[in-house]
Amino acid sequence: MRPTGSVQFDNSGRVVLVTGGAGGIGLAICQAFAASGATVYAVDVAEPEGELPAKLISGDVSKREECRRVIAQVVEEAGAIDVLVNNAAIQPPASYKAIDELSTETWDKMVAINLSGYAYMAMETAAVMRKQQSGVIVNMASAQAHRTAREVPAYGPIKAANVMQAKQWGVELAREGVRVVSVSPGAVGTPLLRASLAQQGGEESLANRHPLGRIGEPPEIAAAVLWLASEGASFITATDIEVDGGLGAFAAFADPFSVATLPGKNDC
Repeated sequence: MRPTGSVQFDNSGRVVLVTGGAGGIGLAICQAFAASGATVYAVDVAEPEGELPAKLISGDVSKREECRRVIAQVVEEAGAIDVLVNNAAIQPPASYKAIDELSTETWDKMVAINLSGYAYMAMETAAVMRKQQSGVIVNMASAQAHRTAREVPAYGPIKAANVMQAKQWGVELAREGVRVVSVSPGAVGTPLLRASLAQQGGEESLANRHPLGRIGEPPEIAAAVLWLASEGASFITATDIEVDGGLGAFAAFADPFSVATLPGKNDC
């Protein structure tokens, strides 16, 4: 097997804040930044799902005053915020409905966390980064921001808004030393995804929709975030990066892959 290459990051001295950092992709991002030397804070309403090498701050991002409190605490303790990763989001099974069947309660809760939460954190963080004249904001979006399906009337449209948030903020802050980007993962093996696997046709079917033939892993998404937050991506702002195993390139009218060609399917 040929060498594949590797990348190492040095985030020594940097202060990173990750919302929804107690589990899933957020936890992987916290772990990756901490492993590269950063001081990491995680904001969540839940307890960690695994080893969390970050200071956990309990906070509800759907409330502006909670976001203000979190940012003030991080700045007071660490003196700065170099990277904000907006990651806290929900996609409850109850959201897999036709638009006329979606409850107001589900819609309002998803907008409050997945959309307003991103905005509130950016409102408070952007003021800090303007003063610093430096910083990176990463919005975690989704493949569903770019293409849709039946019975997902809330999550995808909100994730499309997260992409546009990053574009607008990136333009707004471009001359202030602040870059803003979004990342759109395909299906990734997190508790959020596994809670709705049945609605998505099961793991094998979902994996087969990706040309690479598998579901992504949280560390793969974290690696993209670390690169985007680094000097290696210094000319990238106000745009979205799809980390989706080829999902976005594969047309709905194309012949589907055979399940028999999934990686490991024919291993002896």
